[in-house]
Amino acid sequence: MYGSGGPYGSGPGAGREPRRRGRAGAALPYLLIAPAIVAIGAVFAFPLVKTVIMSFQDMGRRELWTGDAPPWVGFDQFTRILGDAEFWTVTGRTVLFMAVCVALTMGLGLLGALLMQRLSAWVRLLLTGALVAAWSMPLLVATSIFRWLADSDYGLVNTLIDALPGVEFLGHNWFLDPWQGFTIIVALVVWGALPFVSITLYAALTQVPAELEEAAQLDGAGTFGVLRFVTWPVIRPVFQMVATLSVIWDFNVFGQIFLLRGNKPEPEYETLGLYSFSKAFESTSFSQGTAIALVTVGLLSGVAVHYVRRLMKSGEVE
Repeated sequence: MYGSGGPYGSGPGAGREPRRRGRAGAALPYLLIAPAIVAIGAVFAFPLVKTVIMSFQDMGRRELWTGDAPPWVGFDQFTRILGDAEFWTVTGRTVLFMAVCVALTMGLGLLGALLMQRLSAWVRLLLTGALVAAWSMPLLVATSIFRWLADSDYGLVNTLIDALPGVEFLGHNWFLDPWQGFTIIVALVVWGALPFVSITLYAALTQVPAELEEAAQLDGAGTFGVLRFVTWPVIRPVFQMVATLSVIWDFNVFGQIFLLRGNKPEPEYETLGLYSFSKAFESTSFSQGTAIALVTVGLLSGVAVHYVRRLMKSGEVE
């Protein structure tokens, strides 16, 4: 009925149009994500490349104001940093601060998620709304609240402690002792992270099959046994993901300490982020500050690689 060039023909050009459409369809996803890739490159890749280049130079105030090309010094900035005892002191303080914050955040977050699982629907809805409201609070506002809570003369914490029999606590300055000052900072960091952790872990708990928990209870498992052998294997991937994010976030804490100490933290309160900022902008050694930032990125990259390897071993990533 049709000739060789018709719809069912087998002429030389019969299969070219489908091939062209197939190539266009294969390229469409890349064209759609191209603007996002360009934006990410402009926002993240370009500054990272500039940071890497600057860490191998010696840029100071003169080069910044005159626009002259800073001299290349190779690995001198990294050698100077890694040979400085103060850097290792700050690194140890950062790791300890991060470990305490992550442990408290994950422990309290898991308890909060288990509590939400046992609440009635309307109470859980109210609690979720309160958690979201706390999580959405701007950092400046949250820091101001905690500064008021820990105020030496009018703070609520000192007032409550002073109300205890035989205790005089009004006028006590929490930040004179770095250990006590970091207690307030840790409380602020944990308070800000708990909503995300609790809600995320509660979402993971909803994926635990109820029939498995009932079967374990019928077999004689107690509450801890059900949590360990039934609930934990299901929520472990989510728990590990949130813990990894908490490590990265708490390792990079900057604003909480910076604002609580009146925009000029004492050396005893410096973590790696504040140490890098201090070297770059207070000592006007911009290259040394960028080198510290790159060392921090390297440490956190190790955490991310460890997490990915754990996922691959557990079969989460094919």
